[in-house]
Amino acid sequence: MAKSLALNGGMPVRKTLLPYGRQSLDESDLQAVARVFQGDWLTQGPAVARFEDAFADALGARYAVAFSSGTAALHSACFAAGLGPEDEVIVPAMTFAATANAALFVGAKPVFVDVDARTGLLDPADIARVLSPRTRTVIPVHYAGRPVDMDALAEVIDGRDITIIEDACHALGAMYRGTPAGRLGDMACFSFHPVKHITTGEGGMVVTDDAQYAERLRLFRNHGIVRDEAAVRREGGWHNEMRALGYNYRITDIQCALGLNQLRRLDQFLSARLFHAARYDTELADLPEVTVLPQQDDFLCAYHLYPSLFDMDALSCDKKTLFAGLRAEGIGVQVHYIPVPRHPYYRQRGYDPADTPGAEEFFAREISLPLFADMTDDDRGDVIAAVRKVVTAFRR
Repeated sequence: MAKSLALNGGMPVRKTLLPYGRQSLDESDLQAVARVFQGDWLTQGPAVARFEDAFADALGARYAVAFSSGTAALHSACFAAGLGPEDEVIVPAMTFAATANAALFVGAKPVFVDVDARTGLLDPADIARVLSPRTRTVIPVHYAGRPVDMDALAEVIDGRDITIIEDACHALGAMYRGTPAGRLGDMACFSFHPVKHITTGEGGMVVTDDAQYAERLRLFRNHGIVRDEAAVRREGGWHNEMRALGYNYRITDIQCALGLNQLRRLDQFLSARLFHAARYDTELADLPEVTVLPQQDDFLCAYHLYPSLFDMDALSCDKKTLFAGLRAEGIGVQVHYIPVPRHPYYRQRGYDPADTPGAEEFFAREISLPLFADMTDDDRGDVIAAVRKVVTAFRR
């Protein structure tokens, strides 16, 4: 059987690689962007405010502030929360590095908490292990689009002055006990990278109900510069003031026109992801070597990713070979993620992956299968065929 694998020279399931994720663009998206090119503003114009207002309305938030990337959104939220060198920020070990890096960007110290080895989600019970008088913020990551158990998290930090910044970059459209992901903390960050639910090319957003946070977010994305009307009347129409050390994290009208049109299509995108995820669940159910995310009635997973956990003890290959075998069959699987404490930068600063064994166990087994809105039934069929082919070939 192993001889038939494309890895060993056999015929692949697909001739062209199916990516793990990609954008969905149609003629209405192209027209929305074209209208910006025909107007007066390419950046810092009215499309930005329209996108922010529509996004805030969609989430039921008072404020939405757009940024050039999801990473910029996370960095800016840490600034808005007033984090600095004396502060600690609790972050799950299983996330993209940007979540932890955002704390470092403002001089704070990321402190890693473990995750549930079945889901990759932050384990609220482990937070007590790392809480300290310096803990100022928790950044729960709604990994793969499945919300963290926010009620359990709230119980652990009850009575403490701790800000919650949701990393909802995977979770646009997800629901937690009737509340949208992104409306469960003090601020929430979203990403509009092409593999996310909606795209602006690159881009991000922070939503909040707090006027002071919103003001600080807008300040930070624009070099820390404001135009104070009283000062303008006093000094002249040219006057502005730099009040903080900010960044150029502005997003363009081109991107926001695309984002606004994509937001109108969110229900369509979410429905397609849920459809394919449900079919994967069914079609993989008879493979004992593969475990999928558990279902929970009061959570709606938005399925940015479709993480699958492979029982490596039941296979005669290592994960590197399994991954290469699936890729050789034309299936663009990916791993999400390398636990952040494993990265050399963090190891050199004293972080130890052994402190978060759940993340290590999850990483040892996780491979994400392709999932995106424009996937076809035939695409999904190819994924299932490739998984069956490779798993069967390596089955002990």
